[in-house]
Parts: sequence; C-alpha cells; structure tokens
Amino acid sequence: MQIGFVGLGKMGLNMVRRLLKDGEHELVVFNKDKAPVDKALKYGAAGARSLKGMVSKLQGPRTIWLMIPAGKPVDGTIEKLIPLLSKGDCIIDGGNSNYKDSVRRAKALAALGIDFLDAGTSGGVWGLTEGYCLMVGGKSRAFKRCESVFKTLAPENGYEYMGGPGAGHYVKMVHNGIEYGLMQAYAEGFSLLEASEYNLDLEKISRVWNHGSVVRSWLLELAELAFEKDGTLEGIKPYVADSGEGRWTVMDGLEKDVSIPVITLSLLYRLRSREVNPFAARLLAALRDEFGGHGFKK
Repeated sequence: MQIGFVGLGKMGLNMVRRLLKDGEHELVVFNKDKAPVDKALKYGAAGARSLKGMVSKLQGPRTIWLMIPAGKPVDGTIEKLIPLLSKGDCIIDGGNSNYKDSVRRAKALAALGIDFLDAGTSGGVWGLTEGYCLMVGGKSRAFKRCESVFKTLAPENGYEYMGGPGAGHYVKMVHNGIEYGLMQAYAEGFSLLEASEYNLDLEKISRVWNHGSVVRSWLLELAELAFEKDGTLEGIKPYVADSGEGRWTVMDGLEKDVSIPVITLSLLYRLRSREVNPFAARLLAALRDEFGGHGFKK
C-alpha cells in the first residue's frame, strides 16, 4: 500500500522503518527538518520537500499518516492538505490528539468527501521492534481500506477498530491515564523499598517481580532497565513532564461524574514535581509558625 507519511520524530521515523521492513508498503515521507527525511531514504522511502510534492507522488485513493504534535500543528497540516486531496482520500492522525478535536476534524473532512481516522498509538521508542498498539476510530470502511497499514505496524492482536470518529483517541487517552497511575504506584513502592533499613537491590527486585508476580509488567521491565543503568537514579532530576492525555482523562472523569482518584493524584504529583520552591509549601510553613511558633527554615 502507498502511504504518505508526515512527521519523522522519535516515533514517526521508526514507524516508517517498520512499514518498509516487510516490503508490502511504499512510503513517501515529508518532514520540516530535512535530516530525518535523508535517514528515511536510506531505509527505502521516497522523500518530498513539501506536502504538495508528497501528495503528487501518491496514487488515489491516497492515505496520509500524520505523526506530529497535537493541536495547531495537526489543524495547520490538514488545512494545507485539503486543497491537495480528492474525495475518497484518507488522513490518519496517529498522534496524541484530543478526541474532541478528532471528532471535529472528521466531521469537517467528511463534508469534503475525505475520510479521517484517529489512531491512538502506543509503543514509544520500542515500537520498531515490539510493534505498536493501535486503537482506531472513524468510519469502518476507511478502517478496512487502511487495515494492512495497522496490521504491519502492530504486533499480533495489537490493533483494533474502536468505533466512530474520536473513539481511537478517546481509548488512547484513557490508556495514558491508566499509565500515569501504574507508573505512580511503581514509583511509590520502589521509593519505600529504597528508604527501608535493608540494603535492597532494586534491579534484582524488579527482575524477580517480573517472573510470576501479579505486578509483573512491561513498565516493570523498563524499571529493571533503569536500575541497571543507575541503581540510585542519582543522575536523574525529579522533574516529570506530561503531554496532556492524563489531564484530558481527569477532565473527562469530572465531566462524566466518574471517580478516578488514582489517575488524578498521579497527575497532580507530576505537576508538583515541576515546582521549584513552591509557594503552597512556603505558606504551610508560615502558617504553622504563626499559630504554633514552630519556626521555619529560611
């Protein structure tokens, strides 16, 4: 299958490589920075210097996969693609877009006769070798036409049609919220182990837990790798970023009156990790001193 691929970042380029490996797909790639395009050419892709040049190399009905940051970059790219595409063509957004944006984009493109699929993609930098878990929303006929792409990218049983427009990104949003909670639980548990009176080997513990334990998981395997590199994690700053999906999950829970305290607290912990000399903590110290004369550290 012919695929136009836009966005060759740390996941996009590896996805192109995986699609080219079995020889069943032909890739025409575009990226704002030319260096990743040159790398893709070495793997067998055809390159383009513009979106127009990429589209011109594709035969209809065209399939365009976007692997770019959520929000304005996606909207801007779609706006540029619209005059270049024809009825029956399909745009797939494989990034971490808000599902409400995907519903809006699908509706606008449908009015022009262009299909839109939202493909929630999980796998990170390991996807090249392990495959990508794909959760796809949109029209079922568009999914079926593009299914060979999902089959190549995913491991066995690793992709599925979720439902109408937005369903794929909605499921991926909740997936990432769960991911926040799981990571937080591991972080807290290992923090307690590290603080114990025993001289515990955290790499050894994570390794043995991954064999038969009910808490075994891929995340725990990654923890084992992290401890292997740095047993105390002294070389890592305690600053935890978030890319939006956890926030959207919490907001969706509030909108639907669904209680998700673990995911909510895991998000709040990430926000707290990024505060330097937080005002709230200073006020707590000041109040304690005011009512009890407990003093505070300057």
